[in-house]
Amino acid sequence: MLRAADLVFAYAGRSPVLRGVSMEVPDGGFVGILGPNGSGKTTLLRALAGVIRPARGTVRLEDKDLESIPRQTLARRMAVVPQETHLAFDYTVLEVVMMGRYPYLGTFEIEGPKDFAIAREALAATGTLELEDRPFDTLSGGEKQRVIVAAALAQIAASEGDGILLLDEPTMALDLAYQLELGRLLSELQRRVPIAIAVSTHDLNFAAGLCRSLVLLKSGSVLATGPTEEVLTAANIRSLYDVEAEVTRHPATGRMVVVPLRRTSAVGRG
Repeated sequence: MLRAADLVFAYAGRSPVLRGVSMEVPDGGFVGILGPNGSGKTTLLRALAGVIRPARGTVRLEDKDLESIPRQTLARRMAVVPQETHLAFDYTVLEVVMMGRYPYLGTFEIEGPKDFAIAREALAATGTLELEDRPFDTLSGGEKQRVIVAAALAQIAASEGDGILLLDEPTMALDLAYQLELGRLLSELQRRVPIAIAVSTHDLNFAAGLCRSLVLLKSGSVLATGPTEEVLTAANIRSLYDVEAEVTRHPATGRMVVVPLRRTSAVGRG
């Protein structure tokens, strides 16, 4: 269980980005963090990962304050998949995934057969094993995203308790086909591997189809939180985005579907 309580955070010289945010990522959970630009989604993910320290409030992993957990120990339990990945050198796919094994290596220690085996298992789990010798920069956007997820899996492969994946806008640079592939991949991973997932996203239908619970952020505060079916309502979408929307169930899949209809205000119109 990863739990945030009453988080307040502001970047230097600026107004608070997070204003008393509380949420949790349960073991085996799939949590979506939704909100417009500037609502604090990425900052919240960074706080959950321990990358930034809140001015107030706590983040706890099980019963331990994140700040009391050694970074190497935390890295073996939790991995972040960023919006974009830019590498300084021309690494192969396997080399990128092997980076996830760094928390397990001592000073001057090099990777061993076990590390390579775990990396290849992670590649196989994400359907990218046949790409292991390819330069990372030659891959498509969807392939790169799968490889970065594989690196994250390699990082938390030996975690005590559920590993935790934190994904920041994972569909932002993907076309529709790759968005579907990524959603299928994350669902399959949860069926095979004991992991919890939290994802920040603008894509309401991506969240509706995958997430079992949601956190809605507006101006750094929690507008609503709870099970997806209870939180993803037309009223909450209106409050969050100033958009009228219809929320229905797809007749074939039974999944929730969000259909935007119109803006409710003139904000942003030229």
